Amino acid sequence: DRVLEVGTGSGYQAAVISRLVASVFSVELVDPLARSAAAVLRRLGYGNVTVRSGDGYLGWPGAAPFDIILVTAAPESVPPALIAQLKPGGRLVVPVGGLWDVQDLQLIEKDAAGQATTRSIIPVRFVPMVKKRAGLQ
Repeated sequence: DRVLEVGTGSGYQAAVISRLVASVFSVELVDPLARSAAAVLRRLGYGNVTVRSGDGYLGWPGAAPFDIILVTAAPESVPPALIAQLKPGGRLVVPVGGLWDVQDLQLIEKDAAGQATTRSIIPVRFVPMVKKRAGLQ
């Protein structure tokens, strides 16, 4: 499987996922975190993980489509770009909700015809997903 992880952080989850799939593409909003995680993953030999700095709301169009997309921060609504980058037969796991709300962990599955269906899994609390702003590094 090809996996998109939105929210690299330290790179820990990308490392774990990399042992289960063919390739992991991980996008991190905060440039110093992306650079640090990429260096650590490279140094530790995780050759099937690629990390870049970018806006998770946009996904990673150049590497799409993905079999699995995992989002590690909560948008208020599911970013359409992520659904668009999901391969038919693919799954997207995303916590959805506002900062002070109990969020809803959702599983979105895309069928062979490209239709997406959403299922609520469990109430959760994640950090908010933020968009790239001018000057944010």
